[in-house]
Amino acid sequence: KRIVWAKFFNAGQTCIAPDYILVEKKIEQKLLEALKEEIKNNYSNSVSVNENYVQIINERHFQRLTNLIPTDKIYTGGKYNIEERVIHPTILHNINFEDEIMKDEIFGPILPIISFDNLDATIANIKKKDKPLSLYIYSNNKKRIKKLLYEISFGGGAINDSLVHLLNPNLPFGGVGASGIGSYHSKAGFDTFTHYKSILHKSFLFEPNIKYKPYSKLKKKILKLLLE
Repeated sequence: KRIVWAKFFNAGQTCIAPDYILVEKKIEQKLLEALKEEIKNNYSNSVSVNENYVQIINERHFQRLTNLIPTDKIYTGGKYNIEERVIHPTILHNINFEDEIMKDEIFGPILPIISFDNLDATIANIKKKDKPLSLYIYSNNKKRIKKLLYEISFGGGAINDSLVHLLNPNLPFGGVGASGIGSYHSKAGFDTFTHYKSILHKSFLFEPNIKYKPYSKLKKKILKLLLE
């Protein structure tokens, strides 16, 4: 429920929507079936704009998204309405990191599923891509959660939920590397958008001669000690 809500909110056109899912191979089929059922329960079969679903923002982006869908890897969805620029919530399976759809941010209602057996190899593949703005971990395994949090660089995220970290006004929000620099929201926003003017105020009462020329061997030695 949480994944489907987060991914297809605004038809996937949010910067922190889950872009793809990595799932252990042994539970892949169970996840696929659950996602399909949740989509069925939340979205009508009609490929049109309605009170629960919106259109793609413009024609160019609509064409880009429809061209990205590999017809032989559709698990559910894949239908679209050209006149209304609507793409039905789509799940892709049998995807790997080399597929065309994995080469850039999707920013639409298409969700690729990548299964894995080796977590370390999967982390290595994630690190080859640009650092993500958000990362979501669904697990009750504390050791695995800690491993992912420490080994992957990303802007922010959530454990056992998606998108909701943005709603907490006390959590700094921002990216890292290609996904952004700095944070805002709450105090972090105040700090980011505030210029700190640094001022040092000295008295006229004392002025150490050591900083002025000529520099004797003793002065150099003392300055070197102070600067180290």
